[in-house]
Amino acid sequence: MISAKLMQLVVDASNDGIVIAEHEGDDNIVIYANKAFEELTGFSAEDILYQDCRLLQGDDRDQLARRAIREALKKCQPCRQVLRNYRKDGTSFWNELSITPVFNEAEKLMYYIGIQKDVTEQVLMQQKVVELQAELAQARTELAALKR
Repeated sequence: MISAKLMQLVVDASNDGIVIAEHEGDDNIVIYANKAFEELTGFSAEDILYQDCRLLQGDDRDQLARRAIREALKKCQPCRQVLRNYRKDGTSFWNELSITPVFNEAEKLMYYIGIQKDVTEQVLMQQKVVELQAELAQARTELAALKR
């Protein structure tokens, strides 16, 4: 059996932000946040403890990924989505969020484990590729018109 101390060291060694949230009604209240979460978000563990991680979404609530997350939470299912979140200083970042439900022996939902990964660079590169593809399509259209 792995000791609690060793488990703490493993979680704190992760490069990804990790939170554990206790399921309470419609809320999932953070009871643990690792150091990588603090570095990623700028929120200290004390800032986020006993709050819902919705705090990271700021006023940016109308995202398709957020709806998919809500659906998974309603069904007590795991999910992985990329959504825009906000650091404590207000700067945005793209977060690949993986959520896993944890049940007790009686199959009652007790916790969610959330793992956050900053994928801002990848999302921005994908957006740039889409822009360049649109520019290329426009240039092809213009070239075809010139050939007529």
